[in-house]
Amino acid sequence: MSDLLERLRERGWRMTAQRRVVAEVLDGDHVHLTADEVHARAVVRLPEISRATVYNTLGEMVTLGEVIEVSTDRRAKRYDPNAHRPHQHLVCARCGTIRDVHPTGDPLSDLPDGERFGFTISDVEVTYRGTCPNCAAA
Repeated sequence: MSDLLERLRERGWRMTAQRRVVAEVLDGDHVHLTADEVHARAVVRLPEISRATVYNTLGEMVTLGEVIEVSTDRRAKRYDPNAHRPHQHLVCARCGTIRDVHPTGDPLSDLPDGERFGFTISDVEVTYRGTCPNCAAA
């Protein structure tokens, strides 16, 4: 069973066939699919699943905190099931490939007091941008 499925079951989330398929599609490392990509993969497993059901299921998973909605630029939102391990993202500026990265250090403590402007900081999002090996070779 996938980590995401296990987490959802532990929360007592009613596991319909449609929800199960969406969770299975999102399973894996470095998964950052758009809702349309999730739908396309889900249809292969469950042909009757609708686009609306996929969108609604993804929204519920985000609300539960089991999936992270990732917006790295003006492209479509992507969905990351790696919601329970702090990480940042590495994005290819050409093709949009996203990889999870785990930099050392604490970005919260890296911001000097003078740059906090009195804010109490609760979260940090860092996005590293570059060119992936496939795009660099092309």
